Amino acid sequence: MMREKKMSFRKGYNVWFEDKDSAWLPAQVVDVSGKQIQIVTNYGKKMFVLVEKLYTRDADADHAGVDDMTKLPYLNEPEVLFNLARRYALNDIYTYTGSILIAVNPFTKLPHLYNAHMMEQYKGATFGVLSPHVFAVADASYRAMVNEGRSQSILVSGESGAGKTETTKLLMQYLTYVGGRAASDDRTVEQQVLESNPLLEAFGNARTVRNDNSSRFGKFVEIQFDANGRISGAAIRTYLLERSRVVQITDPERNYHCFYQLCASGKDAEKYKLGHPSNFHYLNQSRTYELDGVSSALEYLKTRRSMDVVGISADDQQSIFRTLAAILHLGNIEFSPGKEHDSSTIKDQNSSFHLQMASTLFMCDANLLLATLCTRSIQTREGMIVKALDCNAAIASRDALAKTVYARLFDWLVEKINRSVGQDMESKAQIGVLDIYGFECFQNNRSFPFAHEEAELKSQVSAVSKRFEQFCINFANEKLQQHFNEHIFKMEQEEYRKEKINWSYIDFIDNQDVLDLIEKKPIGIIALLDEACLFPKSTHATFSTKLFQCLQSHKRLEKTKFSETNFTISHYAGKASIVTYQTDSFLDKNRDYVVVEHSNLLGSSKCSFVAGLFPSLQEESSRSSYKFSSVSSRFKQQLQSLMESLNSTEPHYIRCVKPNSLNRPQKFENQSVLHQLRCGGVLEAVRISLAGYPTRRTYSEFVDRFGILAPELMDGSYDVKALTERLLKKLHLENFQLGRTKLFLRAGQIAILDSRRADVLDSAARLIQNQLRTYIAYRNFTSIRSASVVLQTYCRGCLARNIFAERKEASAALLIQKYVRRWLHRRSYLQLYSAAVLVQSNIRGFSARQKFLLRKEHKAAMLIQARWRMFKVQSTFRHYQSSIVAIQCLWRKKIAKRQLWRLKREANETGALRLAKNKLAQQLEDLTWRLNLEKRLRVSNEEAKLVEISKLHNMLTSLNKELDVAKLATVSECKKNSLLETQLEVSMKEKSALESRLVGIADLSKDNALLKSALESFEKQKSALEHELVKAQKDSSDAMRKLHEVEDNCTQLQQNLQSLEEKLSVLEDENLVLRQKVINTSPRSHLPGLAKPMSEKHSSLLLLSTDEKAVFESPTPTKYIVPFAHSISDSRRPRMTTEKHQDNHEFLLRCIKEDTGFKQGKPVAACIIYKCLLHWRAFESERTAIFDHIIASINDALKAGDQDYVLPYWLSNASTLLCLLQRNLRSNGFLSTPSQRSGGYSGFSGRMTQRTLKLIGFEESVSLVEARYPAILFKQQLTACVEKIFGLIRDNLKKELSPLLGLCIQVPSFFIRKLITQVFSFINISLFNSLLLRRECCNFSNGEYVKSGLAELERWIVNTTEELQFAGTSWHELNYIRQAVGFLVQENTSVKNLSKRLSPFLINYGPCENFQVIHQKRKKSLEEIKQDLCPVVAQMRDFLNKDSKDFNSNSFLLDDDLSIPFSTEDISKAIPATDPSDVDLPPFLRECPSAQFLVAGS
Repeated sequence: MMREKKMSFRKGYNVWFEDKDSAWLPAQVVDVSGKQIQIVTNYGKKMFVLVEKLYTRDADADHAGVDDMTKLPYLNEPEVLFNLARRYALNDIYTYTGSILIAVNPFTKLPHLYNAHMMEQYKGATFGVLSPHVFAVADASYRAMVNEGRSQSILVSGESGAGKTETTKLLMQYLTYVGGRAASDDRTVEQQVLESNPLLEAFGNARTVRNDNSSRFGKFVEIQFDANGRISGAAIRTYLLERSRVVQITDPERNYHCFYQLCASGKDAEKYKLGHPSNFHYLNQSRTYELDGVSSALEYLKTRRSMDVVGISADDQQSIFRTLAAILHLGNIEFSPGKEHDSSTIKDQNSSFHLQMASTLFMCDANLLLATLCTRSIQTREGMIVKALDCNAAIASRDALAKTVYARLFDWLVEKINRSVGQDMESKAQIGVLDIYGFECFQNNRSFPFAHEEAELKSQVSAVSKRFEQFCINFANEKLQQHFNEHIFKMEQEEYRKEKINWSYIDFIDNQDVLDLIEKKPIGIIALLDEACLFPKSTHATFSTKLFQCLQSHKRLEKTKFSETNFTISHYAGKASIVTYQTDSFLDKNRDYVVVEHSNLLGSSKCSFVAGLFPSLQEESSRSSYKFSSVSSRFKQQLQSLMESLNSTEPHYIRCVKPNSLNRPQKFENQSVLHQLRCGGVLEAVRISLAGYPTRRTYSEFVDRFGILAPELMDGSYDVKALTERLLKKLHLENFQLGRTKLFLRAGQIAILDSRRADVLDSAARLIQNQLRTYIAYRNFTSIRSASVVLQTYCRGCLARNIFAERKEASAALLIQKYVRRWLHRRSYLQLYSAAVLVQSNIRGFSARQKFLLRKEHKAAMLIQARWRMFKVQSTFRHYQSSIVAIQCLWRKKIAKRQLWRLKREANETGALRLAKNKLAQQLEDLTWRLNLEKRLRVSNEEAKLVEISKLHNMLTSLNKELDVAKLATVSECKKNSLLETQLEVSMKEKSALESRLVGIADLSKDNALLKSALESFEKQKSALEHELVKAQKDSSDAMRKLHEVEDNCTQLQQNLQSLEEKLSVLEDENLVLRQKVINTSPRSHLPGLAKPMSEKHSSLLLLSTDEKAVFESPTPTKYIVPFAHSISDSRRPRMTTEKHQDNHEFLLRCIKEDTGFKQGKPVAACIIYKCLLHWRAFESERTAIFDHIIASINDALKAGDQDYVLPYWLSNASTLLCLLQRNLRSNGFLSTPSQRSGGYSGFSGRMTQRTLKLIGFEESVSLVEARYPAILFKQQLTACVEKIFGLIRDNLKKELSPLLGLCIQVPSFFIRKLITQVFSFINISLFNSLLLRRECCNFSNGEYVKSGLAELERWIVNTTEELQFAGTSWHELNYIRQAVGFLVQENTSVKNLSKRLSPFLINYGPCENFQVIHQKRKKSLEEIKQDLCPVVAQMRDFLNKDSKDFNSNSFLLDDDLSIPFSTEDISKAIPATDPSDVDLPPFLRECPSAQFLVAGS
């Protein structure tokens, strides 16, 4: 700092004098004697000091200090230093020095300075109006970028521990606040930019001697903005990561934070076999494992959250931490000398474990990893030579691999952040924030307040000062200082010279010679260092010798006195920045060797993440496996790129100051702070700024802003310079100069102009406010007057209502008294009446009980007498009966002996034996056929199951695709919604800006109407945007609703699929039972009535007896199987449950016999039967007769009564009961027990198993009942009963169609449709066979007659209403007769047309002969007709042979199909679900005691 002008000191003057310990101390002049002045300090000590070592002190200085150094009355070093100290004591850590912000690290939390309220205060505020703050610098750069359209940069510099990293985070926080968008998503660009800070801190920051969170790399963040000033992208560039810290640290420093966070991660640490940091070589070199006030576990969670926000996937996160764990395990691998000379191998078992863990985490081969650590490959002309490494070389190879992996991992993180955040290539303006390491100057002459702290820190400094990284850091600061000089000093004077301003040039310290010393080619330090690294035999001694030979005469370079290899450089800050560098590790750290074996090994890793860190190297012919790359040259290129970026922007400077070396709050070390101020060039910048014209504006900008101060001078002239000069003279402003294109003002002049401009705007605002207040006052007066009138009206109404209420209460009181008196009299009467009735009832009850007792005694006596007489008669009868039985037994015995003798004689005959053999063979053939039939049924069932399952899977896949499409549509709608919200917010801000601009630049000549019209237009625009926003929100809600519906459908489908799987298992159990029954059935166990020949027609239906009596009998379990007790051995027979509720069987049989009718469309009898069986647990009984009674009762009910009514009634009840059983029963494991059953009953129940999988609509919420074997047989017999009733109705309907249709009102429409379909089929078959059998009917007139009848049927089918659509597809059943009639009535028919139009059933020889009558008109014989029809007949017969291979009969008549055209599944799908719980009981059943549980349930 240039000293103040020489001035005379007199007695009593307040001065500053220089002190070795405190830098500067206050004193007072006592006596003046020539060049020496006697002073007295504040402590009372007197001394003589030279005049040149004194500075003037302001005795009246404010104890709080000033916020801008340029405001100090005496601008010198001590005033600046103590101004910072005063503000620091009051926690005012920020101070301006012109446009430079000085930030002093408080070493404590100050949350009130950085909350949202503070950011809102500095938003848009003029620079310098509010207190100094880092937010003010950020806002100034942002406003300059928005207003001027030029990119900005903020350079944050300072020593390690001065707070550069925290300041950078605050800058980015404010920029994302003013340039961010309002969004709830954590993945916005602003949030990703902020979250990148803790992520890079975890992997790039570590504890050093001076700082607990020191950045060990440089960082330049470019935040890109769009045309509206919103953040549109960002990019991060890093410089010189300290790689050596990964493998080597000193106490009390630490390694990078991420290692300690991973060790404290809990489960992840256990997964990677990690423990306490003291167990790992790379971490236990220092005894410091934890930081004060910092939890590594919580920091690990924050790091994982930052990764999520930045966009790193979960798999990549696991790969990152797996790589870190591998580095730690790699460091624990130790080596011992091998068997051969200069070789090495694994030291012990512990090292083998860590080697195995490292290879596992890297996903590479452990043996290859050991080989790459212990050997090197050298390429020669003769071939590849493998060289073994000794222990030290192996350790160096291990450390090199660890450093390389970590460095590439760090570079991958930076690249991933840049890709995730995204760069806006169309952005034309950005703000760059530079956070780079500060100037490191470790000296031994620093003063410390405590001796032991000084010794400890000096020992640490001596170790750190040997680093190669310090040289690179100081080189970077030299570059930045040159940039600072150019913009603060050189650019200042160059600007004045170009504008031809009178200015006296001032000398300043230029550091170009230092930069030439370091980077100039070919004899710069970096060039010489790279040259030495190229030679394998070079050492630090040869490098130092070469350095001193080439740069011996350079004034900035000196050779140390006590070392031949160390050198000293005088940096830009003069004597305060002389640094001695030890070259011991320069060559090793400058060589960035890439070991080819390491790259090949990890490049072939099975982990894609690790392999991606090591891409394949280009093939180069080299004799060594090392690939050399210079660290210093690469760093020099990065700095050059950084300087180019900074030169293209407008810079803003923040100098961070570290107040003390102990990192303690409220401790200010003068010497340390003064040294940092000198090195930062802050004092020189203050002096230059004050000596010149810091404020400059172009003439057009000045006239546009301050023209309103003298509107009479604004005559529309284009000469803005002359207009500016007249304006300044009008304002009587001094201390300015007019340049060629700009106006230059002294410090403080622009504030005077702004205050005058604010006065003019205030007067205009007051005029507008007066008019507005007048309007508001008038409006308030009119509203108050109207309110008073309304209030008076309501008051009068209230008074009138009160009077009316009083009168109404009086009348109501009289009415209440009347009713109370009447109630009292009525209550006394009722009490007397009830007492009389009670007495009478007691007397009558006593007399009635006496009579009942007498009658009971008389009846008991009669009963005793009757029982005694009956006993006497029974004993006599039993005596006679036993005698008769004995005689009969003897007689039968005699007859049986005779029969036995006759049978033995007949058995000897061969005819009897052959007959028995034939019977047995026929029975065996029947069983074989049934077994084959069962196999075919099983195959068909499995095929149907596979088809249905494939359909369901396809449906599920399509629904998933629809769900994905709906999700994508929802995401797009959300994006559109956010875009509209952003546009609305931008329009709102533009509206507010336009309103403020209209108020700011309003002329007195403009009328108020123009402003109102502009305001209305903006409000319309706002309403339109709000309408669009509401519409977008509605569309988004619709899309979300559709997405939820698709998800519900998918869930329902999955539930249906699960239900199908359960039903499939049930059907498989039933199939297994049927198959085992057929296999285990013995010919002797079948009833004679069931062993019918399989060639008999309709053998697949019910096997009924041929006599007339059995028409109405349904098969029961006792008729179809041998008694169950005889089919299972006594040892395996399970314990049968006892029969319950035997007394209730009569109630159930009565319910079947009585006509209970229908309630709400539901058959009452079926619901009652199901509820009773469910209540009595009959389905779970292993042995019961209730099912036999039910089937027998239904058969009896079918025999009695009117058949036209009973059959439809029981078809509805039986089908409903069958649906309830089908939906609610489930077979259990007991069905696997083999039992004997007739194999002929397979018609309807066999088809039932083929389509059960199609019952998708079954309610999954219904709990299924575990059904035992009798229940399963009951369901099958009930199925046969439904089939039989349907067949009877069908046969009756063929006889009497009309009367029966009138009585089928209660039968489900499903059965009616099936009945009509089969009736139409019967009509088709009957008419067609009649035409074939009766030749006289095959004429044109009969054809016309039949055609008219078919037309009537077609008209009836077409005219049926939707409520009575019982026809269904019946018209198609008349296909054959319609074709035959069409052939009869068609006169001219060719053979070609005949082959196209006739059905295959019409081309047999019989129809051709009968239809000859038609062709006689054309006089053709039968032979000619046959010849014409032979090709058609042959073609049709081939078609029939393909479809029916068993068609061997020569008959051409159609057969009536008596099969049942539906299955149990069809019934279940056609009939809606029936809830038996809500069916009311008939009156006659409510009185039955057995039905009381049904009454209670309903």
